[in-house]
Amino acid sequence: MNDILYGALKMRQPEEGTGPRVNVDTILLADYARFTVRARALEMGCAHGAISLILAKRRLASAKFADFPPIDGIDINPELIGMARENAVLNGLSEHVSFAVADLREHRSLYRAETYDAVIMNPPYDEPGRSRRSANDSVAAAMHGDLCTLRDVVAAAKYLLRNSGKFFLVIRAKRLGELSFILHEHNVKIKRMRAVHPKSDRAASVVLVEAVRASGDGVTVEPPLFICGEDGKYTRSLLDAYRL
Repeated sequence: MNDILYGALKMRQPEEGTGPRVNVDTILLADYARFTVRARALEMGCAHGAISLILAKRRLASAKFADFPPIDGIDINPELIGMARENAVLNGLSEHVSFAVADLREHRSLYRAETYDAVIMNPPYDEPGRSRRSANDSVAAAMHGDLCTLRDVVAAAKYLLRNSGKFFLVIRAKRLGELSFILHEHNVKIKRMRAVHPKSDRAASVVLVEAVRASGDGVTVEPPLFICGEDGKYTRSLLDAYRL
């Protein structure tokens, strides 16, 4: 059992090296994904549910009413979905999230088109053949794209989103050009992005992206987020993402 967001949530998650775990990217993506309280939202590849639960917790903290739709989460791994459901109960959020075992590649048979206002995903960092594959199947699926490609992810998001719906994701900085090309192919365009750097003198490691289905041109490049300052300590921008 682990505490996240300074103890605001308690999480069951796989042991180190046996599956996906909450990390900085998880927290930053949950902070970056902003949409209206009444929006219908889906997290693809939700694993143990951390991002969905953070979003639900923030929604409850900010809303003046409680009649909003639950945040849905899907993952292909039944064990991880079991953890997500346990985490929902553990944090008193069962009425505000819904988790299901599903393969995002089968989106057309699972959902009607244009079901959601927002889709969120932390996609696999790499695809088969681009990095050394983990011996653990759960880690390989989460990190190396064994079960879905970036094109699969974008195709599913485009189908699921309504026009003007928002797609939030975090991706390796070196794959930003590839992502932009695939999004453009599917008429989903990057509208907002923020690069995340380990330090001010280091290249960006990942980029936070908000893309919009059937939108016009034009993108806002936000100020960079630095993990550590010149003093070696975590920056205020990073620490703020860990607060509800």
